[in-house]
This record gives sequence, structure tokens and C-alpha cells, in this order.
Amino acid sequence: MDFSFLSPVQDQLVDQLELQHSQTIGKKLRIHSATIEPNLEGVKMAIVGVLETRNSVDYIGEEFQLHEIRKAFYKLFPGNWPLNMVDLGDIQRGETVEDTYFALTKVVSSLIKNNIIPIVIGGSQDLTYANYRAYDKISSMINIVNIDKSFDLGDSSKPINNGSFLGKIILEQPYNLFNYTALGFQTYFNSQEEIDLMEKLYFESFRLGELTHSITAVEPVLRDADLVTLDLNSVKSSEVSIKQKYSPNGFNGREICAISRYAGISNKVSSFGVYEYNPSQDDEATAMLVAQIVWYFIEGVNCRVKDDDFTDQSSYLKFTVLVEEEELVFFKSKKTGRWWIEIPFLEYSNNKSKQHPLLACMYEDYVSATKGVIPERWYKAYKKS
Repeated sequence: MDFSFLSPVQDQLVDQLELQHSQTIGKKLRIHSATIEPNLEGVKMAIVGVLETRNSVDYIGEEFQLHEIRKAFYKLFPGNWPLNMVDLGDIQRGETVEDTYFALTKVVSSLIKNNIIPIVIGGSQDLTYANYRAYDKISSMINIVNIDKSFDLGDSSKPINNGSFLGKIILEQPYNLFNYTALGFQTYFNSQEEIDLMEKLYFESFRLGELTHSITAVEPVLRDADLVTLDLNSVKSSEVSIKQKYSPNGFNGREICAISRYAGISNKVSSFGVYEYNPSQDDEATAMLVAQIVWYFIEGVNCRVKDDDFTDQSSYLKFTVLVEEEELVFFKSKKTGRWWIEIPFLEYSNNKSKQHPLLACMYEDYVSATKGVIPERWYKAYKKS
């Protein structure tokens, strides 16, 4: 691992660990310090801070640090799981924003190639673009899930910012994006043009009220995700510090942590980012919320169950339903009870077994199919193909 793009964690934070309980995360974590470049052997996850906000539409020349988040995270106790992770420190602002993007792309790509999940904690959410570009030589098609109040499509004809990075992802070669899903969008924060474009591209979107009514609806979407990006402005203002407050409506702390845990449980998610952090003097609530979001993601990763290998017929149940002359094939894992639906119009995902790709779904989708209703996720995948 090349540490040249990374600056070590502040000495003061490392020194403060001496005063902490021996079982806290800070005591068990491998930390990139001024004196130690940590060994990455056996590491499953890596925290990477990125101190970049210059492409935020609200940027006014301020700089920021992640000290308060680290302080809060280090004080937490791990769950009943091994803490095979490292804090790699921070990517500082480059001479240009493009330099910062380049550094983040290199670091994330290196980690993913070594089967280490990067947990990126950043400034502005346009850093998601650099995270996405890290997959260029790793995967030909990826799925992005954005936990956000907005779609972030923006005006792709203008320079990239934290409200338009998705437009750049869609239009710029190489084209690696297969599906994009917005979780928790609020209609009044999105133009009608963006809403229409989401429909035209057959991307998925779930309104805030739909998810707060049943947070489990995010699970199949996150099960199919490769990259998950979380905008802290999707959290309602009563849950965060003064400078972080944005909207009275949004996810509460419990819901955003549940979503983070579902992202961790997904066997497919290989990078996770938390963005739009705005520190202030009254910072404890936001810093602790980010620390807990990261904690729940880590717990999710440690609770992963390999239940999506369908080469062993004894590990799943298969159900076939005829709907409007379409033969829908469902699979149910015997290990976890999770459901998938076959996508017969796409090429085989495994040429040896001649198996078509599978789309994560819920039991309710199977029940609807038995009543003659084609699942919406299947329909959108069909139209996109």
C-alpha cells in the first residue's frame, strides 16, 4: 500500500488513546501515525478521511478537520466481532480539486483490489465521483446507492459540484454505471427535470416517507449496491449540531444507522462514504452520529453471510411464477431467507453454470407476482437492458 497520498492521524489523538479504556475501538484499531505505517495484512476495512470541499456550492474558503469524528469513534466499544480495520489518516487538499480526486481514486482502487473496504469520510459529496472512478479497471458495471435528500443529477454541462456529480458519472467515459438508486429523496429539493430524467433512465428512487414507514425496504437495494454514498444533509436538523442543520425533515439517527448497517450486511458493497460533514464548535452530536454510522456499517460487514452462491442447489429454494406471459424465477436462500429474482434478459453471470444475473428482492415481490403484478425493480432492469 502506497501511503504517499495519506497524512497520518494527528499525534494528539494518538496520545489521548493512552487515557482510554483498553477495550475501546481506539485501542484495538491499527492507526497510521507519524511513526507507524500500519501493516494491512488481514485488514477488512480502512477509514480514509478526505479534507476537500472546494467543489461544494456552499464553499466560502473554509478548511476543516476530522478530529472530532475520530475522537468520538475511538471512544466507542466494538461489538462482538473482530476489529480487523485500520485508520489510514487523511487525504489532504491537492493543489487542485482534480489532484484530490486523483489521490482518492488511487487509494480506493488500491484498497478494493486488496479486498479491503474503504470507509471514506469527507467534505463535499462530489468526492463520490472520484470513488466511482476507482472502479474503472476493477468492474465493468457497478451500482451506486445514494442516501440523500436530492438526486444530485444537476446540470452536467457545468463544472462538477456536490449537487451535480451524478450527471458527470452518467455522461463521462468509461461508462461503468448500471444502476443508480436514491434513498430518502424529498421532492421539494429536486427539480421536475431531474425527477423526469430519473424516470427516463429507469433509475430507482425511494421517497423519505416511504422509507421511514418501513426502513427494511432499503435492504434489497443495498444488497445489489457496489458503492454507497451518504449525504449527512439527509438527516433531520434536530439530530445534528448547529452548523450541520439543514432541514427539519429527514432521517433520524436510528434510521440512518439502520441503513448503514444494511449497507454493511450486503455482500456486494465494496466502498462506503459519508459526506457533507460541517464541523462547528458545537460539534459533539454530528461527530458522534458519524462515528455511530461508521460503527453500524462495520457491524454489518461482520454480520455478512455468504448466501448468494446459487451453484449449490441444496442451499436455496426455487419458485417459478407466470405473469403476463413472463416466466419469473425467484430464489430463496435457506441460510438467511433472503429473496432474489432472475434477470433472464441479461447475459449469464456465470457461464459455467449458465445462470442469469439475479436481482435482490423481497418476499412481498414474490407474493405480488403470484397475484399477477410484475415487481417494479425487475421491470426497470428490463427496460434499462
